[in-house]
Amino acid sequence: MDKLWYLSRISIFESLSPEDFKEIDLMAPLTHFNAVPKGTLIQTPEQHREGLFFVKTGKLRMYKINAEGKQFTTAILGVGNMFGEIDSLSFGTHDMYIETIEETLICSVLREHFQKFLLKRPELAMRFLKVLSNQLKEKVELLEKLAIGNIEDRVLHLLLKLSEQFGTKNEDFVKIDFSLTHQEIANMIGVTRESVTTVLKDLSQKGILQTGRMQISVHSQKIRAHLNHIEQKG
Repeated sequence: MDKLWYLSRISIFESLSPEDFKEIDLMAPLTHFNAVPKGTLIQTPEQHREGLFFVKTGKLRMYKINAEGKQFTTAILGVGNMFGEIDSLSFGTHDMYIETIEETLICSVLREHFQKFLLKRPELAMRFLKVLSNQLKEKVELLEKLAIGNIEDRVLHLLLKLSEQFGTKNEDFVKIDFSLTHQEIANMIGVTRESVTTVLKDLSQKGILQTGRMQISVHSQKIRAHLNHIEQKG
């Protein structure tokens, strides 16, 4: 596979010259030449990954497990997203579980080489800090929304976030561009599969979402109106 083509698709590198891409290519060997299968746990808090990683294809889920053993999703990472830790940059992932939610290809960058690369390009270092700040803010906000409130609100927050990140517009609805089972949704918000099935059926009857075989489309305007109404009541 052409690593330069993959790197050119990562938004943070969009202003780099061809020479810069070649330099990154030399210091960024592919972690996996074959895609990692869906459902693979690639990190635990006890065995975290050192270094900086980019999602080249596919999607990853980052989550925590509470004292009762329930999972709470903190981020869904798609193509171009980063995770990991180096001395000068931390994405706050050491204490996270990370698993693939579809076939995923990851690229890693050697810490020493990347830090030298950033020192020569302060404008890129500033862009990294901006990306880092945004990701940490989104992670905290998502964790708060998925850990509190009733099950319906948590499902709606999750589906709205996924539609914003990975959605394709189709008339009034936005289709989430990867398969989702009821169990996978339940795992993301720390509830039972049966409760998710009940909520999805009710939301479908209300016209807030459409469901198919492991596919979900959401009416974003109706979700936002519903969640705003709940917040105003609270």
